[in-house]
Amino acid sequence: MAKSLGSRVQDAFFRFVHGNRLIYNTCWEDPRLDRKLLGIAPGAQVVVITSAGDNALDYLLDDPAGVACVDLNFRQNALLELKRALFRHASHAELFLFFGDGGGARCAAIYKALRGDLPDYAREFWDKNIDYFKPGRLSRSFYYHGASGAVAFAFSRVLSAVKPGVRRLIPELLAAQTPEAQRRAFDAIEPAFWDRVSRWLVGRPETMALLGVPRPQIELIRNAHPGGLEGFVRDKVRQVFTGPPMAENYFWRVYLTGRYTRACCPEYLKEANFPVIRDRLDALSTHTASLSAFLAEHPGPYSHFILLDHQDWLASNAPAALAEEWERIFDSAAPAAKILMRTAGLDVSFVPGAARDRLRFFPEITEPLHAADRVGTYGSQHLAVVA
Repeated sequence: MAKSLGSRVQDAFFRFVHGNRLIYNTCWEDPRLDRKLLGIAPGAQVVVITSAGDNALDYLLDDPAGVACVDLNFRQNALLELKRALFRHASHAELFLFFGDGGGARCAAIYKALRGDLPDYAREFWDKNIDYFKPGRLSRSFYYHGASGAVAFAFSRVLSAVKPGVRRLIPELLAAQTPEAQRRAFDAIEPAFWDRVSRWLVGRPETMALLGVPRPQIELIRNAHPGGLEGFVRDKVRQVFTGPPMAENYFWRVYLTGRYTRACCPEYLKEANFPVIRDRLDALSTHTASLSAFLAEHPGPYSHFILLDHQDWLASNAPAALAEEWERIFDSAAPAAKILMRTAGLDVSFVPGAARDRLRFFPEITEPLHAADRVGTYGSQHLAVVA
């Protein structure tokens, strides 16, 4: 069926954003669940979609032999390369200044000292954009830059200007020490937050595109969730803010405040993990390519594949490319390789039938973990083992 004009415009805007911007300034997949499900061990060979690179760095704590980070957007790999250079040539305090505090006055000088260690493409990108880490009068931290950061910044400004009462309640929510206190704080915020402005922003495909959600995923959410897109977002936000302890939820903290704290941050930013990750950086590699192209050039074998949610888009827009990708995965998979996938939908229907026949899924393991997900942006997650 031919696409409508509106669908073509939405797809064109999504391609424009993803072809010209850094999209993800932090990972929005919970690596605590990843590491529990995948059981990465010394000697493992891992393939992961780069995103912001945070989770790939966290995987190094499990001492894999290799972590190949693959992304079509070179800016995402440039971000990971900057983090790697800071591990190699800076202190933990300087790494945290960039990616814990979201920037500071010293960042430009620190970058100047280490830029020579970056690959050419990453150095060219950061030479133009190192001001992402420059503090300004609006406190535009690094986490308020890039496509997803722009949305977070807009929501932050809306809360400050239009809903100051809600803004004042957020520190209480983040500081909650008990599930009861957390629920009370969110119950006080929720009615004021979900007004016409918020609902309009959430419902806009342009907003979703900036957050990295393409039109096929929007349609998948609308069709799979009884409340449509707005209901999905509203239910997921409630699940996150009334479920896992906010004291551990660095994902939402960074977008609500623009920074992490030393106690609430990704594992790669914790001081105790700094020397461990620094010593294992040689296991990390970055590759700007499609997953199929990467696997054709680097055929493995690989023991673990972390695919995020990109197959949702392929299933709708490029089924032949999706089928080819699965053939590459099977050709490159070690015996009993583990594959972790996420989707906007509620099942594995995005996986071609021929591929499903060669996989064993474990819903009895993954489904109980949904309530422990500190992010809450996906419809479901799926663990498979190559049969």
